[in-house]
Amino acid sequence: MRLLALLVFAVALTVVSLAQARRIAPAPRPFVGAAPWPAPPDPVRRTRLAGLKPQLFEHLSYHVHSHLDVFINGKRVTVPAGIGINVHDPGVHSALFPDGSTAYGRIQLCQRPCISPLHTHADLGLLHTETSTPAPNRLGQFFIEWHVRLDRRCVGGYCKPDSILIYVNGKLYTKDPRKILLANHTEIAIVIGTPPKKIPSRFPTDVPL
Repeated sequence: MRLLALLVFAVALTVVSLAQARRIAPAPRPFVGAAPWPAPPDPVRRTRLAGLKPQLFEHLSYHVHSHLDVFINGKRVTVPAGIGINVHDPGVHSALFPDGSTAYGRIQLCQRPCISPLHTHADLGLLHTETSTPAPNRLGQFFIEWHVRLDRRCVGGYCKPDSILIYVNGKLYTKDPRKILLANHTEIAIVIGTPPKKIPSRFPTDVPL
């Protein structure tokens, strides 16, 4: 009975928080740091800034996927392809998706380090951690590679008191977002300003891995 009561209470809190979120005012466009945020031109340097070691090829012994959604005033922000990858290296191959977007990967060997252990192949919000040993990464490292500010106050140029809510697997997350573990099949949703009609709560099953 006690467990059932706790479950009912947790569901009620989620429903209330979502209902309150839908009354949130739109976030104004900041003068600096507004979305969209493209992939930065210096992926190898930013990999090192994130405390990671760029590699010559993809290590797949430890390969996990997490998914990131970012919404600003109900509209989805693109998480670009090629974050953490030097897409101009001859060892990096590219392919067109049916929607016209480009994906990068199939890296057998680069002459110089060209890929971070944490990266995106396509613009699907899918975050890949690929290492030779089990070494999970955190969301803060990805945002360093993306060159987008992330802390307790701000996401990019959007800062409190504007509404910034973060959900992990559908549950409101109130701690430092930089510390969110990129465990396998984790769904992360960053909601800035007015929220979308539905906040993702599960890792999507329709994205190509």
